[in-house]
Amino acid sequence: MSDQRTLESVKTTLVGICLNAVLAVVKIAAGVIGHAEALVADGVESLADMFSSLVVWRGIVVAAKPPDPKHPYGHGKAETVASALVALLLLGAASWIAIRSAAEIVRPHQGPAPFTLLVLVFTIVSKELLFRYAKKQGERLDSGLLEADAWHHRSDALTSVAAGIGITIGILGGPGYESADDIAALLASGIIAWNGWKLFVRAVDELMDAAPHQELIDRIRAVAASISGVELVQKCTVRRSGGHLWVDMHVHVHPEMPVRDAHRIAHAIKDEVRTKLPSVWDVLIHVEPGTRASAAQEPGSPLHPTV
Repeated sequence: MSDQRTLESVKTTLVGICLNAVLAVVKIAAGVIGHAEALVADGVESLADMFSSLVVWRGIVVAAKPPDPKHPYGHGKAETVASALVALLLLGAASWIAIRSAAEIVRPHQGPAPFTLLVLVFTIVSKELLFRYAKKQGERLDSGLLEADAWHHRSDALTSVAAGIGITIGILGGPGYESADDIAALLASGIIAWNGWKLFVRAVDELMDAAPHQELIDRIRAVAASISGVELVQKCTVRRSGGHLWVDMHVHVHPEMPVRDAHRIAHAIKDEVRTKLPSVWDVLIHVEPGTRASAAQEPGSPLHPTV
């Protein structure tokens, strides 16, 4: 992981931590004073966002550590573990909001104050801007962890939208509509839970070394096959560790080729793949003897007629 990538990732996370801290205090205080349960729940969601950003920050720092004897493949999985924790925080926040909202629906209470809507407008605008900023950074830096954090920001914005709708109905409807904001918060908790579940599944897939999309694998194979002397790229598996990719492949060269030349080809493949795809951290190549014609007769080969 490059120092620049780490610095930009940490900067993005710190922006989120600072904003969430401010929003949490403002929303909880305004919710308590203005009798807006949905706004209090929204403030708790901002607190969860703040803690999740702290997890993200720590995951980025640990993932940036270089390989060592105990972790020869580096510490990139720290990003994935942090992504899973962020997803669990989302699920936890959704559960808390759902339980609190359901309890408040059946409990008679005072309707929300109009000024709470101003707080929600500020929250929605700021969290949507933060979501777009973090998501753009996550895509640019190829960080699933930053993208997970971005969706946490979006979930806060969605909660605020739901709270705003509920509070508006409660204010306009008058007596009998005091629970409108609680119902809105309950619906928002479902959206938050769904986003949390999707992020959790993605993190678990990465922890289990799930293959990336086929287009990326095909591109790696094409780069390797373009090296002079390569008869066939028979096997290519790719796994992700944080922001890096680890590649294993079986490459066929002419059976009478000297070991020195085969070794040179293997290094050329590794260098070319890492140059064309900077996210690839390492390429492990198993060299096998065989021409394209002979490889096509082997069961399991992509050129075998039964495949």
